[in-house]
Amino acid sequence: MLDALRRGALNWMAKILLGLLIIAFAVWGVADVFRGYGRGTLAQIGKTEISVDEYRQAYQDEMTSVSRRLGRRLTAEQAKLLGIEQRTLSRLIGVAAIETHARNLGLAISDAAIADLIREDPAFRDLNGKFSTDVFRAALRQNGYSEARYVTNRRKDEVREQLTDTLLVGLAPPQLMIDLLHRYRDETRVIEFFTPDYDKLIKVPEPGEAKLQEYYEQNKRSFTTPELRKVNVLLLTRSEVKSRMTISEDEIKAAYEQEKEKFNIPEKRRIQQLAFPDRAAADKAYAELSGAANFTEAAGKLGFKESDFDLGLLARKDLIDPKIAETAFALSKDELSKPVDGQFSTVLLRVSEIVPGKQRTLEEVKDEVRDRLAEERASHELQTLHESVENERSAGKTLKEIGEKLGLTYREIAEIDRSGKTADGKPSLEHAEASRVTQAAFAGSVGLEAEATDLADGGFAWVDVVSVTPEKQRPFEAVRDEVKAATVEAERLREISAAASKLVERLAGGATMEALATETGGKLQSTPAVTRTTSPPGLPHNAVQQAFALPQGGATSALTTDGKSRIILRVASITPAAPPTAEQTANLKSELTRQFQSDVLAEYVAALQTRYGLTVNDAALKQALGTAGRDQPDLE
Repeated sequence: MLDALRRGALNWMAKILLGLLIIAFAVWGVADVFRGYGRGTLAQIGKTEISVDEYRQAYQDEMTSVSRRLGRRLTAEQAKLLGIEQRTLSRLIGVAAIETHARNLGLAISDAAIADLIREDPAFRDLNGKFSTDVFRAALRQNGYSEARYVTNRRKDEVREQLTDTLLVGLAPPQLMIDLLHRYRDETRVIEFFTPDYDKLIKVPEPGEAKLQEYYEQNKRSFTTPELRKVNVLLLTRSEVKSRMTISEDEIKAAYEQEKEKFNIPEKRRIQQLAFPDRAAADKAYAELSGAANFTEAAGKLGFKESDFDLGLLARKDLIDPKIAETAFALSKDELSKPVDGQFSTVLLRVSEIVPGKQRTLEEVKDEVRDRLAEERASHELQTLHESVENERSAGKTLKEIGEKLGLTYREIAEIDRSGKTADGKPSLEHAEASRVTQAAFAGSVGLEAEATDLADGGFAWVDVVSVTPEKQRPFEAVRDEVKAATVEAERLREISAAASKLVERLAGGATMEALATETGGKLQSTPAVTRTTSPPGLPHNAVQQAFALPQGGATSALTTDGKSRIILRVASITPAAPPTAEQTANLKSELTRQFQSDVLAEYVAALQTRYGLTVNDAALKQALGTAGRDQPDLE
């Protein structure tokens, strides 16, 4: 977030990429350093400490950023799955390591220099291109920064960049590497292939008793009854908590009045935008288009395709350039604007459709407001109920007694296997969180009071293992039909593989694909020119990879996607990559440079961690995340 604020519109992408590199390399070496440290200190590298509050703030910033990009609020479980906990810690450790090194080198930046950098930042300029205090403060408010916090972080950021920019300057891949990568990626091949009708080529004989017995003995693990467990489950879900909440009409009305603007349906317009290299070209086009009877046809004569200039149905907030937004939303339907000097180019604008906005009434959004209020309160209520359950557990109450007292869902599951099913293959628990309950059931032990399991919606499940029925070998007589089916299938796959090998040998001996396809009942197909990363219709990706390991005219067989048959394929032609264009060379150079930078930064921070020493307080991390007392996976 700070990087985007700091660098603004001109070079924000480069700096964000650099930040992502630091995030990436900082991961290495974290997993094995978890041990206690000072109270209130979550991690320390050298003499630089990362506090619980600092981590919590960085974690919330990351959560807010990701939630904004996804368009919805993340739960703690979703954040964990996305690696936000780990990424936040890794980033802070990487930053602390570099700051420690900078401090030891005596690097600093003056107040005057910081002030100049902020005044010169394009992100804080008004429409006239001058620094604006109002724009600066609005940007800080929007991103949750105080002025003092921003200046402090900006100072640290600039000092760190003195080091990282110096470290990375001059890094560039050799031209030979760029050329090799281009040739590898852009070489194309045409592949011929067909799938024989193997039922015409092979006949699997009826297996005898000896064969069945042999298969059974060699695959006994496939013929066992699974381990079954009897468990008691107490569920505390977000939906259940929300359904129990009572929200008054006055509360709904107050929330609506407070944030009435959020419930507006904004006006949207279908905007057509034609971009020109300069004002003169735009003026000339305006003269031709303003009097045209058919705008689309007239624009086409100027070289514009409708798919290129139709931006779609947009709200004002969807337009990045405020000047363009202001002009577009001031036009009448089918009106063509005069040339507009936007931030990136001079454009002509036209509105072909207008969908009016609407202020939704309280009655229209009442349920939405009620649900939002319930959602906001649910997290607190979940934690309150979680503590109540834990207190009751500490007092020796059973899950059933706790469920009855607190009005929570309680289930007794007579049997459940690792796939969440009963012995006869039916679901043991009909619930959205069944898979997590199953995991908890097989992570616990009889008589051991396990910690609560986090649910996907932010709720919890308590699972007590009552008894365990170990897996048991099923006798041959009981599974004879299953053994027979498996034996026949295994023999069929072996015969298919042998038949495919013979067909490939015949191709190597001079037979043609057309003749073999006709002979075996297959349909000969051919791909267009494909690269290594292409997955053409009818040809699995593994087959494409095998084809790129063959010379021209080479043939092989590959498993079908379902693994039950084999495709015969041949490399019909190979076309080497054309010489790279200047744009391709620049893109490959940029990509390889970023990889070089990532490797160098990874080694740099790893060396700093070794030099200064790193400790991470696992208990403080759980405290920061609000998971103290619950299982927390290692950050690896």
